[in-house]
Parts: sequence; C-alpha cells; structure tokens
Amino acid sequence: VQLVESGGGSVQSGGSLRLACVLSGYTHKGYSLAWFRRGPPPLKQREGVAAIDSDGSTVYAPSAKGRFTISQDNAKKILYLQMNNLKPEDTATYICAAEGTNVNPLLDIYNYWGQGIQVTVSS
Repeated sequence: VQLVESGGGSVQSGGSLRLACVLSGYTHKGYSLAWFRRGPPPLKQREGVAAIDSDGSTVYAPSAKGRFTISQDNAKKILYLQMNNLKPEDTATYICAAEGTNVNPLLDIYNYWGQGIQVTVSS
C-alpha cells in the first residue's frame, strides 16, 4: 500500500487548494480515510482535519468545518481535500491516512500514511 499526496503549494489568504491522495494497492473496506496536518515547528503532533468513514459519513475538525470538504473517488482510489478560504494558520504539512477506526476517525490511529505535502498560506 502506498499513499501519495499532490496538490499542495503556496496560496494567499482566502484562496483555495485541492489536495489529492492516490491510494495505490489499498483495497481494504470498512475503515476510515482521513487527512491530517502537522504545523510548522515547534508543533510536531498531527492534527486530524477531516475524515470519511466506510459509510461515507464525514467529520471535520472545528478549524476545518465549513471551509474544507473531504471526498473520495472509489473507482480511482483517490481521496480529496478541497480547502477554501484558506488562512495563514492552515499552513502545515498535510498527510493522508488510510485504514483507521470508524469510531473516532480524527484520532491518528491509522495503519497507512502518506509522506505529506506542504501547504503554505500567506497573509
């Protein structure tokens, strides 16, 4: 299983980006998929941003709710994160994750992780 993110970059405050994560070799069902982020140093803990469970239900961190949308293309095995109205505090490395618990999918208890991709939002 390999998770590869794309779509990151630099954007001004108020702008939008769409991240994509290709889930190569991932065929597991009944688990959640999610996006996490890790802010710039000294922050090192991953923060759950958005998740989608095996039934298609979505959950968002308060900081992302109303601005970010998580979705998936099951046929292409791609996980997306549409990010609108970006703010400087959204600057972070965004990491996709697969095979997590459906009970609390924003907890960083996932079996598969991508390498992460940088998103930088300037004011």
